[in-house]
Amino acid sequence: MFTAIYPGSFDPITNGHLDVIGRASRLADRLVVGVLLNSNKNPMYPIEERVEMTREAVKSYPNIEVTHFDGLLVEFAEREGARIIVRGIRAISDYEFELQMALMNRRLKPDLETVFLMAGEQYSFVSSRIIKEVARLGGDIGGMVPPHVEALLKARFEKELTK
Repeated sequence: MFTAIYPGSFDPITNGHLDVIGRASRLADRLVVGVLLNSNKNPMYPIEERVEMTREAVKSYPNIEVTHFDGLLVEFAEREGARIIVRGIRAISDYEFELQMALMNRRLKPDLETVFLMAGEQYSFVSSRIIKEVARLGGDIGGMVPPHVEALLKARFEKELTK
């Protein structure tokens, strides 16, 4: 069985992530979406909620599993038996960072390959950070996140606005 992993913070998961996930799911027998528990980031949602949001978003894919991890990505890949790391690229600005990470991962585990998938053009500007900011300010995020994520974000920021 050929396994790939798609790591990220998914805080929250966006339709851009889902675009990459859907295409990556066709490249592997098993795709593990790894939700990163990164103590250097200050996520809006705790790890359990990010995992659940992601599971809900990918439930129609029979070959996708969602789990969380911390530590080195190459160690997570090894635990999952993955031979490929999938990363999405939205713009050239993403490429420089992703290239550095891919080269470091190759240095740490030479038999693990990184595959870059270009974001669909309709999602090339979408990021979790921008989605949260637009939602916080009451803007329309429909079509940029799954409906259940849109509802969660709206509910969260409505509570903040009524305080």
